[in-house]
Amino acid sequence: MKTVTMSVKLECYVGIDTSNYTTSIAACDSYGKVIANLKAPLFVKEGERGLRQSDALFAHVKNLPALMDEFSCCIRDFAPVAVGVSTKPRALEGSYMPCFLSGISAAHAFAAQNSLPVYETAHQNGHIMAALYSSGCVEKLMSGDFLALHVSGGTTEVLKVTPNITKTDFNIELVGESKDINAGQAIDRVGVMMGLAFPAGRELERLAQSYDGKIERRKVSVKNGCCNLSGVENIAKQMYDNGVADKAVAAFTFDFIERTLTEMVEQIFDMDQRMPILFAGGVMSNKIMRHRLSERFDAYFAEPEFSSDNAAGVALLCRLKHAENKENG
Repeated sequence: MKTVTMSVKLECYVGIDTSNYTTSIAACDSYGKVIANLKAPLFVKEGERGLRQSDALFAHVKNLPALMDEFSCCIRDFAPVAVGVSTKPRALEGSYMPCFLSGISAAHAFAAQNSLPVYETAHQNGHIMAALYSSGCVEKLMSGDFLALHVSGGTTEVLKVTPNITKTDFNIELVGESKDINAGQAIDRVGVMMGLAFPAGRELERLAQSYDGKIERRKVSVKNGCCNLSGVENIAKQMYDNGVADKAVAAFTFDFIERTLTEMVEQIFDMDQRMPILFAGGVMSNKIMRHRLSERFDAYFAEPEFSSDNAAGVALLCRLKHAENKENG
């Protein structure tokens, strides 16, 4: 008689995130290892500096079917047991962006098909969790309070993060922010002004890395841990219009933003206490700023794959929340 061997699939946890510029689907296994982290950037027309929410929502709807098909292949040897989804930018009352509706719909459709529970989180919490995972220092940072700088096109915030009692999520207090444009916006606007494609961060960084001259220094605008960044765009435009080399303008831009972030942190430490700092968000994949900030602070960074928008942190939080839910019956 022939014996049939039945293979048992390993469990996995799914995460879905639909930010303003990236459609993301990820999964982690039962040990907390990310096994899939798929992304599809939203198309931005040449010369444009961003997307309207209606366009972002439509772009996610177009991206999701193909990304879901690819994701299904990635987890064919795993059995999903829960789905996590980011439903809003921040874990605050009133925080809302329509682009997250596409992710919510996809998460509930996937969960309903497989009779799985859905766990909601915020995009920002996902960023912090992904950065923690990528930093390789989850246990150290989760042992007490730490600062998290979420620096991207949509956010420039300094957050005081306190892991909750069960270590399944975070209590977040906003202690510093930009009062006008965000760091990523400033970078993209300077890049587009110089003829670079949007998003302009990587190409602008290449230009800055090629500059070996003296960087022009202007006074940054920071008060009580909060900053204004519109000045960097205005000064960069003046420099560019006056014929300053592109690479010098690029170097100035990153230097100004790095010194702004440094001053924000120092002012917050003056009002509180020094603590480790976790840097997350697309802007913090910049190698120039990472090097300088590492020299000054007890700093931890996400790798580029986990620093820009992604759903890995959402999947990791889903795993923690599901384990807590099972423990509580």
